[in-house]
Amino acid sequence: MAAYDVVALGELLIDFAPQSVNEAGYPVLSANPGGAPGNFLAALTKYGCKTAMIGKVGDDTFGRLLVRTLREAGIDTRGVVMDPGVFTTLAFVSLDATGNRDFSFARKPGADTCLRSEEVDEGLIADARVFHFGTLSLTDEPAASATRKAIELGKKHGLLISLDPNLRKPLWKREEDATAAIEWSLRQADIVKISDEEIAWLWDISPEEGAQKLLKEYGVSLVYATLGPKGCHAATRNVTVTVPGPSGIHVVDTTGAGDIFGGSAMSQFLRYCKIPSDLTKDELTQIVRFACTAASLSTQKHGGITSVPSIEEVNQYL
Repeated sequence: MAAYDVVALGELLIDFAPQSVNEAGYPVLSANPGGAPGNFLAALTKYGCKTAMIGKVGDDTFGRLLVRTLREAGIDTRGVVMDPGVFTTLAFVSLDATGNRDFSFARKPGADTCLRSEEVDEGLIADARVFHFGTLSLTDEPAASATRKAIELGKKHGLLISLDPNLRKPLWKREEDATAAIEWSLRQADIVKISDEEIAWLWDISPEEGAQKLLKEYGVSLVYATLGPKGCHAATRNVTVTVPGPSGIHVVDTTGAGDIFGGSAMSQFLRYCKIPSDLTKDELTQIVRFACTAASLSTQKHGGITSVPSIEEVNQYL
């Protein structure tokens, strides 16, 4: 029996979100713990899974805060390196009137890009059921090599490989670098959570066509193509479902909602103890309904890790 359900590797950072504007017209910012893999694991942990994080933060105030926040969320942090030589990565989020966000990053370099291959804890990966990653850890060396090594270790130890491409164009030197990294990552993965916008950007096709492309051409076993507030189209090689998003949700901040969808879906998938292709249509529908609801409810609060709704809140809404 594996000690961990899911081990994730990637960025831990501070999201600065605007709260108000001062007299001079500058935004007054609120600091929140962030980073897609941390949000993903926070949802998994909230819904009863054992998780661990691999990554790097600065040995500074924000780095220590992030590690403490992960621990308080129940995530094992022994794979998180604290490095006194680099600053914890910072992301500055601007929100429009509908709660959708735009990012700029202080990451030249940020600690998350400085994780080295030899700092990846093989023991953590060997003792898990699923290894999860995103493509932000592939933008720069040495973290890109560390990520590739971790994926190799995951495959060596027979783990399912989970991916959220999590495209952030400002972090790539060239768009073609982002395309190449995402294409490579998709070919490594068994389970993929990808947005309708990412599918359109990659191939200029519909979410439904994107899901089939991933299953047939990339060797993926389970695809969640998220549709923002409209819900999610999900598919395995045997079944497809489209689940609408919940109605009547007052959106405050969408930060982390996609990650929380991914973690929530994974938490429900793991309960079935099946390979993806064995899921029934009803089981896949239940997984996606739960994840859509959890992600939607998370948008009622600011931040990522701290906005995951309780299982009681999700079940009450369902």
